[in-house]
Amino acid sequence: MRGRMWGVGGMVAAAGLAVALVFGGPSLAQAQTVEPDPADVSSIDGIMAAVYESISGPAGQARDWDRFRSLMAPGARLIPTGTTPNGQVGHQVWSPEEYIEAADPGLVANGFFETEIGRVVERYGPVVHLMSAYDSRRNADDAEPFARGVNSFQLLNDGSRWWIMTIFWASETDDNPIPERFLGSGGR
Repeated sequence: MRGRMWGVGGMVAAAGLAVALVFGGPSLAQAQTVEPDPADVSSIDGIMAAVYESISGPAGQARDWDRFRSLMAPGARLIPTGTTPNGQVGHQVWSPEEYIEAADPGLVANGFFETEIGRVVERYGPVVHLMSAYDSRRNADDAEPFARGVNSFQLLNDGSRWWIMTIFWASETDDNPIPERFLGSGGR
């Protein structure tokens, strides 16, 4: 049996988690501080469109950070990755508020439009892992993007809506192009 393979500590931890989920703490909805638009959180397509739209806009335009916040689960994380000039790969771990503080000045000053250009979705019950290829432009009508990459989303459906748990991303580079399977409709 699978449970016996965990060992005693694993079984105790799993039992504790089950008890906590059934009897502990506030629900995701109880912890929500900004009410979402139901269309934004009723489907995977809705939450994906909402997150990209909330961070996009022309130079000088405030972003819809309340909309962005309404998509995020309590404890959600945003994790950009990058490579230093000496080749070290690193990352940052931000709360939604830390992301807003770090990103807002540049997004508003320079203009920024991020568009999903492909998606691959894997789902198991209420849990979704989604690889979302994107391109980034300063103006919506720019002929070419200034950047492309892949956002790895972890989503949760609590039975009444979708939540973003994590966005973890990497920019495309010459030696790390976006895989063809992530482009186009992918797993939609």
